Amino acid sequence: MSKIINKKRYWLLLILCLLLGIALWQRNWTVYLYTQAKGGLNVAFNTRPLAEVLHDPKVPDSLKARIRLISEIKRYAIDSLGLKDNPDVYQTLFDQQGKPLVYLVTAAEPYKMEAVEFHFPIIGNFTYKGFFDSTMAIQELKVWKQKGYDTDLGQGIAYSTLGWLPEPILSSMLFYSEGKLASLIIHEMTHGTIFVKNEHETSENLANFIGEYGAKRYLKAKYGIESEEYQKFARGKEWRKVLVTHLNKSTLALDSLYKTFKPEYTKTYKDSLKYTFIRKIVVKEDSLYAQLSHKPLLSSKLKNDDLPNNAYFVGFKTYHSKQNEFEQIFEKQFRGDFRKFLEYLEKRFE
Repeated sequence: MSKIINKKRYWLLLILCLLLGIALWQRNWTVYLYTQAKGGLNVAFNTRPLAEVLHDPKVPDSLKARIRLISEIKRYAIDSLGLKDNPDVYQTLFDQQGKPLVYLVTAAEPYKMEAVEFHFPIIGNFTYKGFFDSTMAIQELKVWKQKGYDTDLGQGIAYSTLGWLPEPILSSMLFYSEGKLASLIIHEMTHGTIFVKNEHETSENLANFIGEYGAKRYLKAKYGIESEEYQKFARGKEWRKVLVTHLNKSTLALDSLYKTFKPEYTKTYKDSLKYTFIRKIVVKEDSLYAQLSHKPLLSSKLKNDDLPNNAYFVGFKTYHSKQNEFEQIFEKQFRGDFRKFLEYLEKRFE
């Protein structure tokens, strides 16, 4: 018996040493996974069931109405669009206390429109790396900057586990317009319905297209095509289309510029050509928005001389470069039949 016990102890000690060795060998990933797990558990253990929130007299009626609205949008996405019904999604509320929940780090080649891909076990590759801890996100940003990459730090507006774990409503979501909220909810539910592994750009573009299509259809069904709610969202979609077209064309043109760079060009000269071109992109955007009477997104960067870089453009490309492609498939191949379009997508990416 003592020999069996000693043998078990030996194997247990060997396994522990092996795990410790892996942890030390992959120290950065171990720390990262630990903080992500800690952040995820913080969300999981600090959410409130919606039934409790809705019966809390301290919660304003206006916020309760927004919570009910999210449930209404989710039900519409399931019943009318055919998206997957995940009963664990949007059944709780997480109070962000006015702070971002997730920080997103994007890195890109300085003279090529190519994002750094981050590899994650099981779920595949992504063109950004998320952090619950802002300090760790900034440290990651500095690491890529020191390596010579362009970097960008963004904030997540939703919390998604691709439908694998319960996903709460974030408190910041309660202040979005109804159209934006519908688009966001349907976007995230698309991820839980169709999982496009290792094709992050395809996945986000698809979710963006379905999110916008679903939101427009939802507003039309609820308020009618002549309503202010529907018309406001439709107008917003039109000016977003102008922006997307402009930035997609500009991204391709900028990448073409990089391909003309010769080995003998100095970094200073390449940066001069690069940022002169990017400044023109920003100025052009300002003129487009002036025509549409909308506030430009990038004009403040001109004033601060903080021009966007390749990380910004590849991030935009991740979400917007293929929307037109999906729209054409939907309209031409399926003639606007969303159910058949969804079946096609599920088979394509199964």
